[in-house]
Amino acid sequence: MKMGFLISHKNNEKRRALLPEDISVVKNKDALFFEEGYGLSIGIDDGEYISAGVNMRSREEILKCEILVDVKLGDADYLHLLDKGKILVGWAHAVQQVDFTSAVLNGDHTVIAWEEMDEGGKNLFYRNREVAGEAAVLHGFRYCGKMPYDAKVCILGNGQTAKGCMRILHGLGADVDVFPRKHEHLFREKMTQYDVVVNCVMWDTNRTDRIIYKSDLPKFKKGTLILDVSCDPYLEIETSHPTTIDDPVYEVDGVIHYAVDNTPAMFSRTVTKIISVVYKNFIDEIFSGKYSELVRNAVVIENGHILYENIRLFRERRGLFVK
Repeated sequence: MKMGFLISHKNNEKRRALLPEDISVVKNKDALFFEEGYGLSIGIDDGEYISAGVNMRSREEILKCEILVDVKLGDADYLHLLDKGKILVGWAHAVQQVDFTSAVLNGDHTVIAWEEMDEGGKNLFYRNREVAGEAAVLHGFRYCGKMPYDAKVCILGNGQTAKGCMRILHGLGADVDVFPRKHEHLFREKMTQYDVVVNCVMWDTNRTDRIIYKSDLPKFKKGTLILDVSCDPYLEIETSHPTTIDDPVYEVDGVIHYAVDNTPAMFSRTVTKIISVVYKNFIDEIFSGKYSELVRNAVVIENGHILYENIRLFRERRGLFVK
């Protein structure tokens, strides 16, 4: 069995899953295959990977591996090229990424979703979430015309992503209010007071209501920025859909929407270290097929069958293929 590491084709996605310096702990390193040029985005040439004991191959060859690792798995553009029954590893977001999930079900694939790799209720890649918040604030504020110290800001949510946002906003002198889940009703009362609304909620995809409706937008001040770090398409914010690093904003009824769904990629070297130091510890376990409870809980689809109930419910409500 071979594990292949793919270069994501998502816009400006430069994060990688494994660094040469972390390969030494892997027992099955001779079964690791990396797409040629894998580390170039973070300043690492193929020779460094080869010296660490792994193999470099063409993308075509990597796609033949039984296990495929892709940082932005849910945006994969190659599923139609795969033989059936692959094990796919990375950030899948298989509830919201309906086209990806349909292709996985049709291909009888298995998905190990990094977003579900939790220990004691805390995601193992939590620092990526913090960087998502940090990067979104640093990037998104360019489009509201105000420095943070001249802005009244609110944050929806109080998890790791919100923590990252708060770190940057406080550091740059913003006036910040935080509305955790239990205070959603209070946010609804006050939301039009802010210059910037930062959405970091982990939305329950079984909900049918919203936090911000399209009908709310005319009540906001013109030029208000909705900085949607969560980027759940058309869910908690009715008018929000993912954007890209190259084209990050659009406007609806005078309200600016920023919804880049891979903001940590702008700090790819930092985040690659975060990913690699975690993922290196699970490579041999995935090869063995004898999964710990932690990894087993991250298997959201197995051999084309949905295991994660939220995926099933979301698709059933929308009349999508379920297996």
